Amino acid sequence: MQVPFLDLKSQYDSIQAEVTAAMQQVFDSCSFIGGEPLATFERDFAQFCGARYALGLANGTDALHLLLRAMGVGPGDEVITAANSFIASASCIVMAGASPVFVDADATTYTIEPAAIEAAITPRTKAIIPVHLYGQPADMRPIMELAARHDLQVIEDAAQAHGAEYEDQRVGSIGHAASFSFYPGKNLGAYGDGGAITTDDATLVERLKALRDHGRTSKYEHAIVGYNSRLDSLQASVLSVKLKYLDGWNRQRQQVAAWYAEALATSDFVLPSVRPGSTHIYHLYVVRVERREALQKHLAEAGIASGIHYPLPLHLQPAFQELGYKPGDMPNTDAAAGQLLSLPIFPEMTQAQVVYVAEAVRTFEAATVV
Repeated sequence: MQVPFLDLKSQYDSIQAEVTAAMQQVFDSCSFIGGEPLATFERDFAQFCGARYALGLANGTDALHLLLRAMGVGPGDEVITAANSFIASASCIVMAGASPVFVDADATTYTIEPAAIEAAITPRTKAIIPVHLYGQPADMRPIMELAARHDLQVIEDAAQAHGAEYEDQRVGSIGHAASFSFYPGKNLGAYGDGGAITTDDATLVERLKALRDHGRTSKYEHAIVGYNSRLDSLQASVLSVKLKYLDGWNRQRQQVAAWYAEALATSDFVLPSVRPGSTHIYHLYVVRVERREALQKHLAEAGIASGIHYPLPLHLQPAFQELGYKPGDMPNTDAAAGQLLSLPIFPEMTQAQVVYVAEAVRTFEAATVV
């Protein structure tokens, strides 16, 4: 049996007719930038997230970067974020001219630790970017409380958590604003790059509208120097089709995770931990295991794909070496980075595939018993 890490082809096959029809409408109208497809998706995605506004952008990195710009973050400022995330969570801070400040993760959920955030706040701190990692929301209530005490902006990095909930609120409606990526492999993925922000702040939305479109206030008048970061109509039309299925796909991912939990119950793995009051939508199914590289090789030989998210934490990346972090500064993050392995998960995954993965794990563990 072959078990891919992600099966986008199966998902496309299930919605091909709807996607083709939606894209054909864009071709027929020749409205490739802006227009009704974008407006429809922005309206529906805002409603899905429980936010007043959504604004489509070219990608998730731009969503974070332009949010920081629109919030007035710049040179001399510091922005606190998680050390265990994709580099975009921090590179956007540098793009805005500010300095990233990395903090450690919770030892069991791997999301950013609120107490570590508070310890890192300085007079230069302007904002916090908690990352909803692997599909599970960060612990937002204490984060929002400390942000209120210190007058800080909170941007949810929701690139991996489309549709996840924290204390009965969907991500994208909890912080002052949120950023989303629609990279094809996300739970809600486009057929190319794409991103969005959500917020309840009308003033922030107006700034972002200008920033995403060259600072334009009319066709040939530009109030500020902006960027070219627009979600095109074809991608918006695809996302509108897929958004209708997202809750169902997330439930299917949760079912796959339940199958894994049952099938791997007797393994030596540390399985994903779900924080009480949150829902996990399993963008990734991440387990903690000794001898990770040997297991990954064993799985590959059995036709099972896997991944590592993330082997080198942000505070140890060469791109941020001037910040002076060293191994051991983030003990939970550093320990997890050497042991976390992402197993295959996608909505169309079958129980038979999950059982096959579990059998391969048992074979590996039996072979390594001393």
